[in-house]
Amino acid sequence: MGFFRTGQAVWQRRELLDLLIRREIKARYKDSALGFVWGLIRPLTQLLIYYLVLGHFLGAARSIPEFAVFIFSGLTLFGLASEMIMTMTASIVGNAGLIKKVYLPREIFPLAAAGSTAFNFGLQMLVLIGAALLSGTFVLGWHFLYAIAAIVVVAIWCAALGLAMSALNVFLRDIQYLVEVIVMLLMWTSPIVYFWQFVGTAFGEFGLPSWLVDVYLANPLTLGVMGFQAAFWAPGVAGIPPYLEGVPFPEHLMLRMVIAAVLGLIAFIAAQRLFNRLQGNFAQEL
Repeated sequence: MGFFRTGQAVWQRRELLDLLIRREIKARYKDSALGFVWGLIRPLTQLLIYYLVLGHFLGAARSIPEFAVFIFSGLTLFGLASEMIMTMTASIVGNAGLIKKVYLPREIFPLAAAGSTAFNFGLQMLVLIGAALLSGTFVLGWHFLYAIAAIVVVAIWCAALGLAMSALNVFLRDIQYLVEVIVMLLMWTSPIVYFWQFVGTAFGEFGLPSWLVDVYLANPLTLGVMGFQAAFWAPGVAGIPPYLEGVPFPEHLMLRMVIAAVLGLIAFIAAQRLFNRLQGNFAQEL
């Protein structure tokens, strides 16, 4: 089934997709006394730990103003990326019973997993906005377009990677462990707890070529994290120009994100084609 025909088939079953998303959300908090509150407790705890350990114990807050908002801007978007990739990877294997019994566009299961992550992301966004308001970095303006672009870029690329990995995981269960390693690497290869310029400095100290910095900046999550920082952290920090170019962001950040989004769409189409070629053997492998 081609890309557009698959999209049409999923759209025709959008009510089922909505039910699957709701099922994923309810299953996550099933039999929990606090329920959805845990979606707020986890990011708050994460923010507190990183703020104290990295910000004050290791001294990062001395070189980065409003460190709590800076780091949580990145962590919020990273949380969306990591959860999307991992839940999508496990989605086909986790719905083996339905897949073997009922014919549906198989893509609906990874998409439902991705949709359920939007709920947790929304809760983390509330924490981020609250932290930005308390610190004074929340400023209304057009710079929120950076946040929208960041979400689009990260969502497209994570959907592409998650879709491909969900199909491969059916045939090689080691994929889910590989994905955990990839997610861990994405955490530390994105400028969540440091300025991106530190990477160029480190490359220089190791005698590595400067063009590797451009490779680093080509990472969609790197761009997305900086987009979130540009939206929620930078506007309230003294010394950063209103147009948000230059330190601590690379030039043409928005253009870089637009290019990353276009390339992400191409990657998503390629991932869907891979998924389509492999899904014929899902039932017998499961």
